[in-house]
Amino acid sequence: MTETATAAHRAEPTGAVITPVLDVVIPVYNEETDLGVCVRRLHAYLNSGFPFPARITIADNASTDDTMQVARLLEDELDGVRVVHLDAKGRGRALRTVWEQSDAMVVAYMDVDLSTDLNALLPLVAPLISGHSDVAIGTRLAPNSRVVRGPKREFISRCYNLILRASLRARFSDAQCGFKAMRTDIARRLLPLVQDGEWFFDTELLVLAERSGLRIHEVPVDWIDDPDSTVDIVDTARKDLLGVWRLGRGLTTGALPLEELRRSVGREPLVPGVPLGMVGQVVRFAIVGAVSTLAYALLYLAAQPFTGPQVANFLALLVTAIGNTAANRAFTFGVRGTNGAVAHQFQGLLIFAFGLAVTSGSLFSLHRWAPDASVHLELCVLVLANLVATLSRFLGLRWVFRDSGPTDAPEPSPAFAGPEFQKGVSSR
Repeated sequence: MTETATAAHRAEPTGAVITPVLDVVIPVYNEETDLGVCVRRLHAYLNSGFPFPARITIADNASTDDTMQVARLLEDELDGVRVVHLDAKGRGRALRTVWEQSDAMVVAYMDVDLSTDLNALLPLVAPLISGHSDVAIGTRLAPNSRVVRGPKREFISRCYNLILRASLRARFSDAQCGFKAMRTDIARRLLPLVQDGEWFFDTELLVLAERSGLRIHEVPVDWIDDPDSTVDIVDTARKDLLGVWRLGRGLTTGALPLEELRRSVGREPLVPGVPLGMVGQVVRFAIVGAVSTLAYALLYLAAQPFTGPQVANFLALLVTAIGNTAANRAFTFGVRGTNGAVAHQFQGLLIFAFGLAVTSGSLFSLHRWAPDASVHLELCVLVLANLVATLSRFLGLRWVFRDSGPTDAPEPSPAFAGPEFQKGVSSR
């Protein structure tokens, strides 16, 4: 699934080896002009009061100019600077290669243009070093961020993040800001699942982190756009949209072992039996319930003149119960794939039987009390009875899906089944 780092040729630091707390990666491609200015400025910042030992890693992505020669000169000139060379292009490839092999506690990266003010670096990494957060990102879209860039890039950035919220239910605010960090142990668990090796790498990593229950810390930044950026916006946007489609399909079909990942990073429910995201479950269940109630009312009104109230109630409740179980399975409780679907429907029909008893009993009582009740009064009584049935349905479905997750997920790949991962899931 992932590209291995065996093609990378690493250069060891020439000075004394001190294990850093922070490893800052600068991915570069044909940046011979800006690289020296960037690295010297960052090196001066890290050596002028930054409270943790840090290293700068220049990750050269198959540059065709003199970037590699400049990088070697910087490595020889400055302590705590090293160079990694890759034979293939791609920012994601470079970050994966360095992050997976880093011996630092926290890995980070920033763009070579240093668009982000370096004063945000300590607030970015401090929650990771303390262990409070797992991933940290700079955000240009927070109300108190200060950003200078053109309207075109601003519009594209906001539209892209809106697409992520609508399609992947992302809650982080800025996927593309080139200023991110994460704990190295978390990186080694997440990176084998990230398929993209280019610009979508950031988004894919963040979505997987969020879906795994990891804590993402956001830092408002001061950011000035680089007018000389050579990024092809149209091609990048096309690849990003293809990545959104691929990742969304993987999440929907259960092709990603997120449950195993969640267990490996210790993000199980705090209280056994209480699902993660309980408030979100209630909201999604209410949405499904509202749609089901509307469908039930329409089916009942359509069938009642021909079949009578009891048969119409049975048919309308049966059809909506099947659809309701399927919708809640995927939408409310996040159960993907086909494995167990028949059993879930059978259990849902048992819950339907209780709802049928409540609603049929209500109809029977109404007709005993008011034999000539209108169809609209029947419908009002049935809606009230359905409210009682809905509460029992939510509790019943929580029980049905209590141990369910992405049930058609493949076995973890060998890269994902390292010692740390095996240790994390051995309690299953």
